Amino acid sequence: MEKYKFVGLDVHKATIAVSVAEANGGEVRYFGEIANTPEAVVKLVRQLKKGDATPTFCYEAGPCGYVLYRQLKALGLECLVVAPSLIPTKAGDRVKTDRRDSLNLARLYRAGELTAVWVPDGAQEALRDLTRAREDMKHFEKQAKQRLLAFLLRHGKSYGGETNWTKMHFRWFETVKFEHPVQQIVFQEYVDTVKAMTRRVEGFDGQIATSAAESVFWPVIQGLMALRGISLLAGTIIVAEIGDLRRFASAPQLMAYLGVVPSEYSSGPTKVRGAITKTGNGHVRRILVEAAWTYRHPARKTEYLQRRAKHAPEKIQEIAWDAQKRLCGRYRLLEAKGKLKQKVCTAVARELAGFIWAIGQALPQQ
Repeated sequence: MEKYKFVGLDVHKATIAVSVAEANGGEVRYFGEIANTPEAVVKLVRQLKKGDATPTFCYEAGPCGYVLYRQLKALGLECLVVAPSLIPTKAGDRVKTDRRDSLNLARLYRAGELTAVWVPDGAQEALRDLTRAREDMKHFEKQAKQRLLAFLLRHGKSYGGETNWTKMHFRWFETVKFEHPVQQIVFQEYVDTVKAMTRRVEGFDGQIATSAAESVFWPVIQGLMALRGISLLAGTIIVAEIGDLRRFASAPQLMAYLGVVPSEYSSGPTKVRGAITKTGNGHVRRILVEAAWTYRHPARKTEYLQRRAKHAPEKIQEIAWDAQKRLCGRYRLLEAKGKLKQKVCTAVARELAGFIWAIGQALPQQ
């Protein structure tokens, strides 16, 4: 039976603190600190391979990403990327250092108390980077628009039309004049910034459409687009963030992963359930809640939805129609009971995650 050394790594931008836990309850020792470079990691592996035990590594998921994980995998070694929020901690432990963190990781890794995160491959991580960059650019666009409107409001100028950011709104911008030339320059810079951010968002939308169609996940994205409220962008974000939906054994597992299940604090005969946990992937959770709002309308197969779903297999279209009937009815039922609309949408979003899981199971292996 092969023996292992359990190596805990506390990874930072410039350094890595290393601790080693020997197998079968042996000592846990601090190995030292190395530079966070490929050459230093190769040297560390060479040193740890001495002896009759094979090193296996773990480190916390964080801003340094999966570069170290992929390097260790390329060297033929096991590596676990750990969910930081699920690492057991002692309530009375008030001292935190790199050395203690690496020792704790090695000890917990040997005990089997760590929970791994799912590591995407290079192509999926690239798609995820693309969708997240688009989300960031949309945030910048929103900020630019808010600052422009705030500037106009501060000087008593407001648009009299019904809707902002239409063609008529931008034509109105051309008629706005200020007393001082400097203020006119400031106003024009704000307008140009909004237009530039909008062009960048549109550019990302086009790139996402192209990249999604060329990815191995395209059949899954097409299947998800059959669902009401799931556009090309939303389907791409879901796939880029979650990956292979088959890795979840059941729909409740996916719901828990996305943090849309109720929190609970029960003891003995007392059962207390609270708000949703909001753990896991917040990007997908936001998409689900936004999609859930579309189910406030009666279930029907609109021309737009049928055109979007026509490329999905017949079985997927049936699941999407069942989802519409179920979730639209669920929304009306909960609303009739006097529930807050926000809570109703959260409940619908949780069940929508179940239908997404069902579509993932119905499609061929990615």
